[in-house]
Amino acid sequence: MTAYILLALLNGVCIGASRAVNGRMAQERGAFAASWWNHLIGFLLLSALLPILSGAPVGGLANAPASAYLGGALGALFVTVNSHVLTRLGMMKTTLLVITGQMLTGILLDRLAGLERPALTQLLGAALLLAGLWLARRPRTGARA
Repeated sequence: MTAYILLALLNGVCIGASRAVNGRMAQERGAFAASWWNHLIGFLLLSALLPILSGAPVGGLANAPASAYLGGALGALFVTVNSHVLTRLGMMKTTLLVITGQMLTGILLDRLAGLERPALTQLLGAALLLAGLWLARRPRTGARA
């Protein structure tokens, strides 16, 4: 379990770094260009790694259900929109909003799938993230230490 927790934390670091790189590219080239480069490089990397790491050929994608392609479209949209708003809101605010959106979506999808009812603590967690965002947007007062 500890390995999975560390892997999830490492994934969070990768997401943060990716957002910073894509945001920087979006400032220079635009959000769509940043997303295009992100996905091209990701495609090339995964195309090289898939046969090596999984032992499975890349073929067989034609047999996938149509809904399987929705993940790629949503991922491309996420990277594009994230690159666009990051340059205007900043890294921390964008990250808090994205995580809050993910939490609320997770709660909703679990509920719709009949997996679990949303716990008060889950809703409170999302509310605390929004409260943190509200606190972070307020101007700083007093002298800096």
